[in-house]
Amino acid sequence: MRLVSNPTLGVLFPVAQPGNVTYDRRSLIIDGQRKLLISAAIHYPRSVPAMWPGLVQTAKEGGVDVIETYVFWNGHELSPGNYYFGGRFDLVKFVKIVQQAGMHLILRIGPFIAAEWNYGGVPVWLHYIPGTVFRTNSTTFMYHMQRFTTYIVNLMKQEKLFASQGGPIILAQIENEYGYYEQFYGEGGKQYAMWAASMAVSQNTGVPWIMCQQFDAPDSVIGTCNSFYCDQFTPNSPNKPKIWTENWPGWFKTFGGRDPHRPPEDVAFAVARFFQKGGSVQNYYMYHGGTNFGRTAGGPFITTSYDYDAPVDEYGLPRLPKWGHLKELHRAIKLCEHAVLNGEHVNISLGPSLEADVYTDSSGACAAFISNIDDKNDKTVEFRNVSYHLPAWSVSILPDCKNVVFNTAKVSSQSNIVEMVPENLQQSDKGVNTLKWDVFKETAGIWGKADFVKNGFVDQINTTKDTTDYLWLTTSIFIGEDEEFLKKGSKPVLLIESKGHALHAFVNQEYLGTGTGNGTHSPFTFKNPISLRAGRNEISFLGLTVGLQTAGPYYDFIGAGLTSIKIKGFNNGTIDLSSYAWTYKIGVLGEHLRIYQEDGLNSVNWTSTYEPPKGQSLTWYKAIVDAPPGDEPVGMDMLQMGKGLAWLNGEEIGRYWPRKSSKKLECVQECDYRGKFNPDKCDTGCGEPTQKWYHIPRSWFKPSGNILVIFEEKGGDPKKIRFLRRKVSGVCANVAEDYPSTGIESQGEDRNEKDNNASLVHLTCPKNTVISALKFASFGNPSGSCGSYRQGNCHDPNSSLVVEKACLNKNDCVIKLTEENFKNNLCPGKSGKLAVEAVCS
Repeated sequence: MRLVSNPTLGVLFPVAQPGNVTYDRRSLIIDGQRKLLISAAIHYPRSVPAMWPGLVQTAKEGGVDVIETYVFWNGHELSPGNYYFGGRFDLVKFVKIVQQAGMHLILRIGPFIAAEWNYGGVPVWLHYIPGTVFRTNSTTFMYHMQRFTTYIVNLMKQEKLFASQGGPIILAQIENEYGYYEQFYGEGGKQYAMWAASMAVSQNTGVPWIMCQQFDAPDSVIGTCNSFYCDQFTPNSPNKPKIWTENWPGWFKTFGGRDPHRPPEDVAFAVARFFQKGGSVQNYYMYHGGTNFGRTAGGPFITTSYDYDAPVDEYGLPRLPKWGHLKELHRAIKLCEHAVLNGEHVNISLGPSLEADVYTDSSGACAAFISNIDDKNDKTVEFRNVSYHLPAWSVSILPDCKNVVFNTAKVSSQSNIVEMVPENLQQSDKGVNTLKWDVFKETAGIWGKADFVKNGFVDQINTTKDTTDYLWLTTSIFIGEDEEFLKKGSKPVLLIESKGHALHAFVNQEYLGTGTGNGTHSPFTFKNPISLRAGRNEISFLGLTVGLQTAGPYYDFIGAGLTSIKIKGFNNGTIDLSSYAWTYKIGVLGEHLRIYQEDGLNSVNWTSTYEPPKGQSLTWYKAIVDAPPGDEPVGMDMLQMGKGLAWLNGEEIGRYWPRKSSKKLECVQECDYRGKFNPDKCDTGCGEPTQKWYHIPRSWFKPSGNILVIFEEKGGDPKKIRFLRRKVSGVCANVAEDYPSTGIESQGEDRNEKDNNASLVHLTCPKNTVISALKFASFGNPSGSCGSYRQGNCHDPNSSLVVEKACLNKNDCVIKLTEENFKNNLCPGKSGKLAVEAVCS
């Protein structure tokens, strides 16, 4: 590497040799050129290998240059030195797919990752090595962390996957968001952070290392930003570029929580502002969220779905209009790349909440970003003697400092109408359900030989070591015949306190009820009347974990399990069972025998029936099912089941739990994108199940003879389980006459009908389908949203004819908003809009 002087910038900066990645204060430098990079997070274990090429290609088509992923330590090192890189965890295969797509990759090794992933990605076994404390100056933790980091680096080197070797990896990350927690560990935390950076750099990868949210990042690594907005972020050194490692385009869900959404206008606003203020690398976390298969979800209570309201949905389909709106944004930003990374920067105030950032270089290149950060009022500004209208909370991008090619608040991308089309698991031609179920009922309480007996309670996580969600504990109590509640027919009351996460209570092997925590550290109380009889009564609890903590100071020491059990209502008052002798058993029998896998299916005696029991707790259900027809993604409707786990052909679908959110929480009908976003701003689903559909990858199905296994904890109706196909059934668009369309459509878009003086409405149905019917079309001032458009008080009666002529029976069409097609000045003093809803079939 050599240093050269750039007269425009007046500074020295490193020039990389071919294949090298370096950086200066403006950007990463790849093969000697500054690069403005758009990155997309796609986590390989949250999808399956058959999906990876399509996900990467969808990101590339969306204008993305880089794929980013964490490395999932506890998915790879199953026990000390025992490594696994198969199936969903085939990291090398994933990286090579990115390479084959001609894209770069950011490898966030961590190996602590948080990510709403179980235990923050750290193997649980590490916690039980004596003296280990996670993420501080702990000898054992640092030893294993360095050993795994080195293993991953060497694996990438062996496959020549670092950019310095001609591979796709341009950045690597060590640790993750440690700046939030370093202070809690005192001097040991500071020493650990500096050690982590030094250890990483010593790996000699030939690419830079980053540490996100590391406010005191040493000079050897680049500190980066994670937030909903990073335009005001400043690196902690003038020699480092401005990198945004996590732009959250949505948010995750928890069982019993609402469904969060982030509007595409606000995501685009945040991205445009970041590049307006000198940013150079921006990564969407997540671009495809995917699925927390099996027991990989952390939390507690993180849902199996990790959809994240991302630009590509959990099933791999582009989420429109978000994906399309960001695609147009990326094109606009790329037109500004040279000027932004190489030009002189000037900030100009245009009035309250209004400013322009202008980048010019000696060649005459000029790019400008004009922003209106007022969250209520549209503004008109004068810039270079030209008037520009800016909606509230928006950025206009002018790649030539004259023409607006994109405004973040003006969405021209189509919206998709996505349906979950139900398929019966098996049905005769006459509609009669012919599916035969095999049923196995677990014993409520200790099965087999007890693991141990102890006076009092144990911590559930320390006992199971997360090998299972389940821990049985049982005791007995003798009830005398003279108790008043027996004579009166009343019931005493069971009073429970727990550290979490949940429990199912049983009395004399009858299901009593379920208690759950609040989703944070999960402490809860459970109060329920209890039926007791004279003589001996068995009281049993199935303690549950629902994903381990993923982050926080000393998160590795947060426990779970019962802390107090009392029964109120005896002649002598309240009896405290907390110090009784309790018998313990780890796991449930069917799980222990692995009856969800082919080699364990015959380990128990199944009962065959066409009428499986419903509302029955602790029950295993097994059925042979066919794959749903077609090639659309597949989900499974579990709305009528209680809580449990599911498998198909031995593959772990994950935890299901159609737990409802509270009706008392606030949800919105329509979200106002204007103003700063937070995860509770645009929620839906109040009073509804957080998750009722569960993704089953198509590649897990055989043509026939698929073995579906369900373990139901509480009780449900398996006959109501349905497969569903996720299908785009229609498309919508809502575009104004004044939408900026100059200079951007020509960037790789094949639209022969383009008119530079007209806004365009572009509709595309999925492959092998066409626009078969028109549900709505109105040019004027229509209102509403996709699926519920309404005509306004000015409407061109020819709207439907124009759209039908352009689009009917076509897969793809473009409608020009010109005087030739629509009446001019239809709405006096206002621009007209065209709203369309069409059917795809």
